[in-house]
Amino acid sequence: MPRYAFKVEYDGGPFAGWQAQASQPSVQGTIEAALARLDPGFAAGARIAAAGRTDAGVHATGQVAHADLARPWDPFRLTEALNWHLGPAPVAILAAAEVPGDFHARFSARGRRYLFRLLARRAPSVLERGLVWQVRHPLDAGAMREGAAHLVGRHDFTTFRSTMCQARSPLKTLDRIEITEHPVPHGTEYRFHLAAPSFLHNQVRSIVGTLERVGAGAWPPGRVADALAARDRAACGPVCPPQGLYLVGVDYPGDPFAAISGGAPIRAGSPS
Repeated sequence: MPRYAFKVEYDGGPFAGWQAQASQPSVQGTIEAALARLDPGFAAGARIAAAGRTDAGVHATGQVAHADLARPWDPFRLTEALNWHLGPAPVAILAAAEVPGDFHARFSARGRRYLFRLLARRAPSVLERGLVWQVRHPLDAGAMREGAAHLVGRHDFTTFRSTMCQARSPLKTLDRIEITEHPVPHGTEYRFHLAAPSFLHNQVRSIVGTLERVGAGAWPPGRVADALAARDRAACGPVCPPQGLYLVGVDYPGDPFAAISGGAPIRAGSPS
């Protein structure tokens, strides 16, 4: 059975998350239902795997998933047909590519990139409702950058992970946190760009919620270092809501979509 990788974009608002659930809509279940209509050999109960199991309300512009289909497909035709069967759900297949049989969307990944959008202005967000987290007070980007610097590198992130996190270890390496400012009418949008080999459950939302407190002046930047060192969930700032969070990219040893994007081709090899 040929294996295909998919680059997926979705609005997480209507879904209970990526992972299929018996009684609630999910991104995974929506794509699986479309695949079953498209390819009769995609058996009932067959599963697709994703690089990241995003929570309810979290969006994606660069999620990657893979599935085994019953017959070969031209990648362009597969993309077009899947998008037809997905309509009108807020899910789009941006690209499809045939990949080696040992490619795994989750276990072959070497890095994940997230974006969090935080809007600071008093007037309600009309056009971006459900797509950003809005606060009504101004924020100090310099203070947030100073606080964020304490989190870059390899640390025990117990403070910044959910108590329901199932990861074996709280040790993670955060490669990058970049905070950029973007003027909007009567306010500013702050974009938090985070990159790591992998993330703990609620790690990004815990970090951004804590840095917002720094930007608002409620926390001094050094308190972020103290919270990290505490290794105690109670030392974390508020966990921000999901609607500003986007999975924007997944990195592999080679680009599964190289033929489309012009990147380096993916190399076969056992997932690690």
